[in-house]
Amino acid sequence: MNVPEDLRYTPDHEWLRLESDEGTVGITAYAADELGDIVFVELPAPGSRLEAGSTFGAIESVKTASDLFAPVSGEIVAVNEQLSGSPELINSDPYGEGWMLRVRLDDPSALDALEDAAAYRTRIGAA
Repeated sequence: MNVPEDLRYTPDHEWLRLESDEGTVGITAYAADELGDIVFVELPAPGSRLEAGSTFGAIESVKTASDLFAPVSGEIVAVNEQLSGSPELINSDPYGEGWMLRVRLDDPSALDALEDAAAYRTRIGAA
């Protein structure tokens, strides 16, 4: 299972890649695999606020629907518009083209509350 070292992870299988004071958010390859073929994703508009741990959207697959949870608090600065027409990008490239949103973090130290790759691998039984 692909668990990139440069990301931070939530217990709900979202990831965050920090770049300066902004982070890119998506779901892990493990989550995408568990969901199956993703057919729809609902994301908030840029300018919306995220609160760590709160629901920020929803994702649907041929098997189930699931909420998406914010890994950090901050302002959404961009949303991956490609996903509205091609949600399957989340399955094929969850850490690249399948990203969901970019957020300007209220507090970069919030990353300390997220798991590193080793802890996430242990969580999903891939250690």
